[in-house]
Amino acid sequence: MPLILLASLALTILCAIHVVRSGRPLYWIWLLLIGSYVAVAVYVFVAVLPDLRNDPRSRKAARQMLETIDPERRRRAIRERLELADTTDNRRALAEECLRLRDYRNAAELYESILKGMYATEPLFMLGLAEAQAGHGDFAAARGTLEALIKANPAFRSSDGHLLYARCLEELGEHDAALAEYEVLARSYPGEQARYRYASLLRRRERIAEARTVLQDMLKRARLAPRYYRRKEREWLDAAKRELGTLEAG
Repeated sequence: MPLILLASLALTILCAIHVVRSGRPLYWIWLLLIGSYVAVAVYVFVAVLPDLRNDPRSRKAARQMLETIDPERRRRAIRERLELADTTDNRRALAEECLRLRDYRNAAELYESILKGMYATEPLFMLGLAEAQAGHGDFAAARGTLEALIKANPAFRSSDGHLLYARCLEELGEHDAALAEYEVLARSYPGEQARYRYASLLRRRERIAEARTVLQDMLKRARLAPRYYRRKEREWLDAAKRELGTLEAG
């Protein structure tokens, strides 16, 4: 069967499925079968494309595709805004985008440039700087920034900042202090990363039984969690399965 005929048949079937799922009149299916290419083209323009534009999942998929094809697209747009208006908000937006792209050196420079004057102790900017410093591998500087943040903003609370502080302690070799922080985070952090890092450090400190319990609890909790949560935390849940498999094999 010619390739173009197969493609036409596939499009017709997909459009027919869309008719049923979207609740449109079933006469569209007859039109698709009778009208072939023309009917498919008309249906795509009058039904499929408008639905895609109004579907949050489709818009998200389109954004992800654009970011995969051109990951610098958003950064260029923010830089253009910054050139037009050199504001703190535009610098912050560019710093956050640099963090997202793992351009930690530039992110740190941008955060340092706005941590001045009335924003000298702005907690979210200080946290961004600490994330950039840790991303660049300077965990001592990141720890110092986080400690300065809490000193200047004692009421500030951030689960991500708390986790970053525990990671800094771990990277700096202060394992007992890191374990104490991870133990608190294992009960409070809104995700699985903290629990996984806690179990991983317990294993490296040869506290095998405790590590196994944390990993087993992670996976048990995940089985009872909603599907969207399991998708969101897949990276850490998969890592926990591998870690537990290693412990069981040992």
